[in-house]
This record gives sequence, C-alpha cells and structure tokens, in this order.
Amino acid sequence: MPVGELRPPKRQSTVDYVAEALRGAIMAGGLQQGEQLGETELAERLDVSRGPLREAMQRLVAEGLLEAVRNRGVFVTELSTADVEDIYRTRSAIERGALELVMDGRREETVRALTPSITAMRTAARRGSAPGVSDADHTFHEELVACSGSLRLIRAMRTLVVETRMCLGELETTYPDLGSQVREHEEIVEAIGEGTLERAKELLVAHMDDAVQRLAAKRVPPAS
Repeated sequence: MPVGELRPPKRQSTVDYVAEALRGAIMAGGLQQGEQLGETELAERLDVSRGPLREAMQRLVAEGLLEAVRNRGVFVTELSTADVEDIYRTRSAIERGALELVMDGRREETVRALTPSITAMRTAARRGSAPGVSDADHTFHEELVACSGSLRLIRAMRTLVVETRMCLGELETTYPDLGSQVREHEEIVEAIGEGTLERAKELLVAHMDDAVQRLAAKRVPPAS
C-alpha cells in the first residue's frame, strides 16, 4: 500500500466506548434484565462524564436494550416470554436458511468450522461450567450462519447478538446435565456431515423449541 494511502486507526468516541461497554455488560449478565442504571455510579465506574453516558444510554434505548421510564429512570429491558419466542423464531428462520446454503457444497468446511465450538462445549461441560457451555453455544450458532456465506443472513444474525446472549445467560441454570446441551449440537453437526438437510433442520428446530420451553418454564412462579 502506498504511504499516501495509510490512515491512522479510527479512534473510538467516548459515546461509542460507553455504548459498547453497556452492551457487553448486558450480554454478560453484569447488568441484569429489569435492573435500573444509576448515572452517578456508571459514570464513576466508566470514568466518563454524564453527557456521553446519557447519549450512550439513549442509543441503547433506541436499540431496545434499555427502557426509559418517565419519572423513574433507565432500566435494562426485560424480555417477556413472547419476546423470547420471537427471538428464537427469528433465529430459527435465519439458521434454517444458513443450513440450506451450507448443505450446498459447504458441508465439510462447516463441520470443520463448528468442531472447535463442540470441543469447547465438551470441555466446559466436563468442568461443570454452564457459562463456558453457553459461550461455546453462542459461538456455534454464529459460526453456522457465517459458514453460509450470506451477508444478509450474517447481518440479520448480528442484530440478535445481545438478545441471544441475554437468553443464553438465563438458560444456563436450566440444564441439570450440561452434556445434553452439548449432544444437541453434536447431532446437528453429524446431520450436516451426513448431508441430511431435513434431519439437520428438524434437530435445529427441536433445539430452539427446547430452549424456549426451558425459559418459559423457568419463568413460571413456584406453586405456593
């Protein structure tokens, strides 16, 4: 590249930095669904003034990750059961589309790409690490869509990243046997390797439906 075409790295604005930090905290569960955000505490923790903090929070309100309640403050959005169902319905459509594409000449490379996630899931399950399995689960599904080569499917999947991580974080306590979560993904990879599209789709839909059912059951208050 000619020297004249070199450009300094793009500097992240304070607002971008704060918005990214808040998204990350919501994804990781550091900020819980329904939790109120205190401006003073957050500004101190992030070492920023309130102006950029408020602008970043408004950005996340526009994205649907935060909710501003008049005369009360700003809260992390709570996903209703209907929201969860819609998220997984959308993911199912995206990932079934990805399966159709990877089955058309991309099976071997897809199996190779998904194998590290499966290995990471197995390792985390052996350690009894639900967060580790959850992280590898998330990587698996992102990688599956990436293997499709469809820019639009990839872009659509990225719009669900934070909400997906919120759901996965909530799912962590619903698997008494982490091995069952791993096996669901192993079976999908096996179906891809065998080239059985309908079987792969069935397994994927069953996996998504199971997640929704687990989350719905978790939200049912215990009988008194």
